[in-house]
Amino acid sequence: MADRDRPLLLSLFEMATPGHLAHGLWTHPNDQRHRVDDLGFWRELGELLEYGTFDQLFLADVLGTYDVFADGLDTAVREAFQVPALDPLIVLGALADVTDHLGLVATFSTTYEPPFPFARRLATLDALSRGRIGWNIVTSYLKNAAENFGLDEQIEHDERYAIADEYLEVLYRLLLGSWDDGAVMLDRERRVFTDPAKVHYIDHRGPRFAVKGPHLVAPTPQRLPVLFQAGTSLRGLSFAARHAEVVFVGGWTADEVRENVRAVRQQAGEYGRRADRIAFVTSVDVVVGRTADEAAAKASEYDRHRTPREVLAQPRRMPELDRYDPGELVEDIIKRKDHGYRMLIRGWRPGQTVRDLQSKPVPRRSGPSDFRIVGGPEEVATALERVAARAEIDGFNLSQNVSFDSLRDFVELVVPVLRRRGLVRESYRAGETLRERIFPAAASPYPDPTHPGSAHRRPS
Repeated sequence: MADRDRPLLLSLFEMATPGHLAHGLWTHPNDQRHRVDDLGFWRELGELLEYGTFDQLFLADVLGTYDVFADGLDTAVREAFQVPALDPLIVLGALADVTDHLGLVATFSTTYEPPFPFARRLATLDALSRGRIGWNIVTSYLKNAAENFGLDEQIEHDERYAIADEYLEVLYRLLLGSWDDGAVMLDRERRVFTDPAKVHYIDHRGPRFAVKGPHLVAPTPQRLPVLFQAGTSLRGLSFAARHAEVVFVGGWTADEVRENVRAVRQQAGEYGRRADRIAFVTSVDVVVGRTADEAAAKASEYDRHRTPREVLAQPRRMPELDRYDPGELVEDIIKRKDHGYRMLIRGWRPGQTVRDLQSKPVPRRSGPSDFRIVGGPEEVATALERVAARAEIDGFNLSQNVSFDSLRDFVELVVPVLRRRGLVRESYRAGETLRERIFPAAASPYPDPTHPGSAHRRPS
């Protein structure tokens, strides 16, 4: 179980786009997401998050459009369905300047771009932010993303994770092994800026990447930014167990989330990792008012602005199904090999064919969710405390309905209650890196010794 000798992690789940998860809420008169291309939007967001002592801002991203509707691209563009979207890494660079403590986490895919330039960008952000950077590792699932990088079809699911495994190997060697501690000497008298004996080629040659090195950036406060992962497939959960330091777990109920948490912890132990060096967060949608009635009225108002579900029921997040015979049984595909179709695994029925599954809209869960909370401040705080304990998680990724009203309500109404109960921090610790904040018992800002990246770090 996640212990409470450290505060709950508070994360804001956002994306540099007018429409992230609260589809259609950009039409609300108070919503500010139309300003995502304005630095003032991010400055205001950063100030509000630091006022509420949030641990981090978590930016999602995609590399293509959801052109999978019946009318092709039109619905996605018209409804601002995660488009237009800015580059989250550049947004983090701006936020590093306008915030002092906030952890900054961006999503980046390992599938289409080479590891060497990304390692440089990641290290640059960690240096400029003084160690506040995290990387959410994804492999990309949109067919349009593959098409944007010259491919006719999406790379098969498990191959994408095989690419990711080697991608991480290259980054570990660049960020942790290419430069020794103390390599930068800045010795003006001897005219030695960096000790050449402490900078090394990595000479990586693998099945997918060849990188000689050395890394171009001197060691940063964390060396390797904190690794996040949100895969929900069996292969994705295994990847998280091996590499991730923070796992973004999903589930409709606290019990479902707990099952995923325990599965990752068990696999992490099989990899020889310390279970207490992996933190777990899950998404939560909170609508809070000064009273329960006020919160209910607010939630009803938000719902009036949402895009109707039937408009967004068409996109399929399983394009790999197209490569199978329409008459093939879904259960046979699952038995033969796990392709990571988490939605497929949830939705299939015995005797169902690929054609049957493709002809149905994406299944939607009905009934109450433990992670949709509407109520007054005390009620919301109690629900969060209960769910965190039952799900055995370390914190929450808060999604917004209306920016910045949803976040401001949470900061002004819920955070004070959580602080009184000793559940969240009251202040930041000066100079701490993001890794030190997430794992306060750790003795180092670098990955712990049981993490696979640590095998590449040269001793001082």
